[in-house]
Amino acid sequence: MYNQIDFTQNPNDLFLNPARDPGLSFLKEPEFIWRAHDPAVIKGFAASAHASIGHRIEGFLTITERHKTFDKAIEINTVPVLLRDAWFRKSHVVASGKFILSGASGIRLLNRYCWKNQGAGRDPEQVLRAFFAQSAADPENAVLSLMTGALPQGLGFAIECRNTFNYYHFLTESLGQLCLVADSGVQGPIYFHYPNQSDKTRSFVMDFVEQLFPELVHRIRFERAPWHHDAVISPFNFANAYFQLPESVVGNLDDHAPSDQYWQGRVATRSAQSVLSMNSFDASLKKLRARALAAIAGKDFGYLPKRFWVGRDEGKSRLRKMDGEDEILEMLGLFGFVSVAFERLSPLEQIALLANAEMMVSYHGAGFANMLFANPEAYIVELGTLQTATFRWGDFWRCAHVSGCRYISFFADYNTVNPEVDPHFSNDGIVPVRLSQSGLAQVMSFIVMALGKTPQLNRAEDVARLGRQMVAVGAFRRAAELFEKHHGLEVGNLDLSLARAEAYEKLGQYTEQLASLYCAYRADPSRWGTLVQVIWCARKTNDLETIRAGLAVLREAFPERFQAFVKDRPWFQKLAD
Repeated sequence: MYNQIDFTQNPNDLFLNPARDPGLSFLKEPEFIWRAHDPAVIKGFAASAHASIGHRIEGFLTITERHKTFDKAIEINTVPVLLRDAWFRKSHVVASGKFILSGASGIRLLNRYCWKNQGAGRDPEQVLRAFFAQSAADPENAVLSLMTGALPQGLGFAIECRNTFNYYHFLTESLGQLCLVADSGVQGPIYFHYPNQSDKTRSFVMDFVEQLFPELVHRIRFERAPWHHDAVISPFNFANAYFQLPESVVGNLDDHAPSDQYWQGRVATRSAQSVLSMNSFDASLKKLRARALAAIAGKDFGYLPKRFWVGRDEGKSRLRKMDGEDEILEMLGLFGFVSVAFERLSPLEQIALLANAEMMVSYHGAGFANMLFANPEAYIVELGTLQTATFRWGDFWRCAHVSGCRYISFFADYNTVNPEVDPHFSNDGIVPVRLSQSGLAQVMSFIVMALGKTPQLNRAEDVARLGRQMVAVGAFRRAAELFEKHHGLEVGNLDLSLARAEAYEKLGQYTEQLASLYCAYRADPSRWGTLVQVIWCARKTNDLETIRAGLAVLREAFPERFQAFVKDRPWFQKLAD
């Protein structure tokens, strides 16, 4: 009974207002609500053997980069709060009769509200938007409710868990909250509340607690929901409060956000909340990383590999056999990679493995949460599908942003009877990956380049693609080395010439950029845009002769474009006359 949630209620009656409703008090004024950091390098590439799937992957990646990617990673604060009359129901928290919209748990509540109210005669998303807008516009919500007096004697600290068997959810949502215990001043028991059967609890849960929080182990209790506390300290994350509280409290992220097609400022669309989630991380994860790296400091982990493929221990994890795994393992072995399974390593070994890694390669799985511990120079290479791109990719961005590593995903094919048909997530779950021979060649070419070796390729399109991938991950010098090794292949090839120009521009080698742009224009003289690029680049090198020649060709071949180009640029007009 206590686990049941009535989603037919009005949002004002269902969801707690953290500024005004009784039941939640902040121990002190938060140091910050959010703050911006330099982001990790996160890139995805299509590696499908099927043109139809490849086209869809490319479209998804273009939309993600242009419309869903912030220019900064946003650290969102999590602080300890005092809850009164607190119920832990399933993987959610209730205070004084209302559900708390905190972090990932809050996102799940909002999603369930929309699912449960589909077809109920009203648009649930519109109802939620109105609820958030009304709350954010209310000036009385501009002051957070602060606790008065001393903490009650014997008070505990309670953490909700999505479950105690999924490594990703426990590591990224629950474990790091132990970092807040000291900040709360609580000396009593520490509770993990979870909804699953106790026999599903995995050993890694206590293994990580014991290794990273040894001073707290004697206080830890695992109690299955539903569970009630008259009063308890619990973590509160401000991600959903960004839309729920006035701008004077939570600030404005628009300067870091992409176009408003998917991000509509502080309008609480489901899309906007999803975009914020993938571009942000819980402040407790940053603290967890620091604690984890401190735990391995001074210890000898020299026996662990720096280049490795992550497989799975069939007895301890859900097996999703990748078609093409044997082939890529054979190829990786040529470059010093060894196969490991996280399930066979202790928590400190897992942390050290990533902290000292040069490159990790694997197919999609919960183990990518260990990016949290990676060093910033590490390449973390994931093999996934259009399905994992759509449903899971953004979930792992937060781990990459915390560490600042290079998270590179190649989206290949479904290992299904008909790989050109999308699986149904509700029926099929996450389906395995199929890596074709062409996909294998593409992935290995990238890996070889990233490791400092330049492959010999035969086709201009392969050189252009690999060069662009190197530019995308910030390896501009490696891209130039690739193009120099294949010098001459760009002649008559528009795509390769433009790829070369992009790399040289990033390096500030404008003479080489100009030569590449001229080669691109010669490959396809019908592209007036390339001619304009030639003119602008020539200006950077102060090559007046090329500017005059370019302007003359632009005026003769594209008179309307010429007039538009020189209209408000008298310097160019003077050179053209």
